[in-house]
Amino acid sequence: MSDAVTPTRLDVPEPELADLRDRLARTRWPESETVADWSQGVPLDYLRRLCRYWAEEYDWRATERRLNALPQFRTTIDGLGIHFLHVRSPHETALPLVLTHGWPGSIVEFLKVIGPLTDPTAHGGRASDAFHVVCPSLPGYGFSDKPAGPGWGVERIAAAWIELMARLGYDRYGAQGGDWGTTITTIIGRRDPEHVAGIHLMPPLAAPDPATFGDLTDAERAAIGALEQAQAWEDGYSLEQSTRPQTIGYGLVDSPALLCAWIIEKFRSWTDCDGHPENALTRDELLDNLMFYWLPGSGASAARLYWESFKQVQRLFAGATTDQIGVPAGCSVFPHENPRPSRRWAERRFTDIRYWNEPDRGGHFAAFEQPEVFVEEVRAFFRLVR
Repeated sequence: MSDAVTPTRLDVPEPELADLRDRLARTRWPESETVADWSQGVPLDYLRRLCRYWAEEYDWRATERRLNALPQFRTTIDGLGIHFLHVRSPHETALPLVLTHGWPGSIVEFLKVIGPLTDPTAHGGRASDAFHVVCPSLPGYGFSDKPAGPGWGVERIAAAWIELMARLGYDRYGAQGGDWGTTITTIIGRRDPEHVAGIHLMPPLAAPDPATFGDLTDAERAAIGALEQAQAWEDGYSLEQSTRPQTIGYGLVDSPALLCAWIIEKFRSWTDCDGHPENALTRDELLDNLMFYWLPGSGASAARLYWESFKQVQRLFAGATTDQIGVPAGCSVFPHENPRPSRRWAERRFTDIRYWNEPDRGGHFAAFEQPEVFVEEVRAFFRLVR
């Protein structure tokens, strides 16, 4: 049946892991960077050490067992196979919640928060804060299928998630997301308000308001400066992926060293890590996420989402805010996130902000970096709209 939801599990063939180790061992390395920092990209010495660890010490099977301990499923929506976690709470009053990741993340980001969200009483919380968690891999990401034709942008993904929640029997639910998940979650709220209790965004996407430019706060001035800095020094990946994803895709699918550098650079830039990615996440955690790109060979297919939707999304935070979202919204703006809109900018687009907070630690991958803070942010907002 086209709407069937089928249990599944991960079981990567051993030859695929042996091939990864062999490719890492045969990497043809460039010469070292000519600076003493990360300003030219990932330093050679760091990447060689991380890739050596990946080849010789990292244990995918431990992560595979951890994932297989959770209920995993596949279903076909709009002609495309979607892989997702669906972890139901033991508490009858739990609110269904769909969590959406982005690039260069994966459902691995949420593994530390699924337990506290679904079974809060087992983690020092209250039963009234419980959620049934649905955590899908984006089309072309992880173990979801790869689109074979154009058109799978953020609007179509949001429609697929709305169908997924209906297919699972959820008449009322919440939605939460960061990175691509921010826009997808916002679209879900716009398109399905009769079923969506609220949306939690990290951060809300809203462009700086020109009407405030004569009276900027220090935080707003810093936010505009961060956008300008990113455009000058951080956006090379998005320019390539939004214009020529196939070209960079050959290297991302063929070379684990390139994939590692391409993604780890962003974890260093976007986490609250004081200049080193392993201050925010362990080597194993960084590599767990990488495996969701390496094993399914999703470097090109994941990059294509930029070709489909990046210009549309970029206009929302760096151009002009033109639409309005009326569904109840909760907004968490972490200190090492970019963009970091102010509440008065966001209120022009999100007309019913029920919750706003700016935690004192954390970055772009909040559930991964600061799981306790993430859980409390999600709970705090949804208490207001359950």
